[in-house]
Amino acid sequence: MYPYKIAVIDDNQAVLKSLKLVLKRVFVSVVTLPNPNSLPSLLESEEIDVILLDMNFNAQRLDGEEGISWLKYIKQQPNPPAVVLITAFGDIGLAVQSLKEGAEDFVSKPWDNDELVEKLLAAIEKRETRQRLDSTLREARQLKARWETTRQMTLYEVENRHILEVLNECGGNLAEAAVRLNISRQTLYNRLKKYGIMI
Repeated sequence: MYPYKIAVIDDNQAVLKSLKLVLKRVFVSVVTLPNPNSLPSLLESEEIDVILLDMNFNAQRLDGEEGISWLKYIKQQPNPPAVVLITAFGDIGLAVQSLKEGAEDFVSKPWDNDELVEKLLAAIEKRETRQRLDSTLREARQLKARWETTRQMTLYEVENRHILEVLNECGGNLAEAAVRLNISRQTLYNRLKKYGIMI
């Protein structure tokens, strides 16, 4: 069993029950919703890894626009879950449109259980890869900003800042900070006095 949470949204109760039976053997948590109206509160209250989203919730409209609209909403959220769309009225054009709007994949009804699970797991893997990439990019931007700031500092300012950072990391322990800075405790005292740092 995979430690992921999935939300399944479909207006057909028989489909929901069938999907829950299949997916609860694979995922640690399976939430089912008969319509997407409670999706905003679900996303606020729980960390969902992937959403299996029906594309039609109105018998009068079978063009998939409801699903596309909710897909756009999901993808606008901070740290959005992966989304796999499912419909009985899908076609290649709709599949391409949903992928352009940010869906990880597209499934047509009736579905093959093994293929469905495979697509859901692949969608989660894409999301996790994207999260790792975003995290790496954030760290790179932070390092660049710090480097730009440091490049404009005087040697006095750089040394002062470095001592403060090491002291903070050591919880104010002067002996440990001196070891980390590779200087004697007396030298550290002298630097603190020089910079007017009170401990």
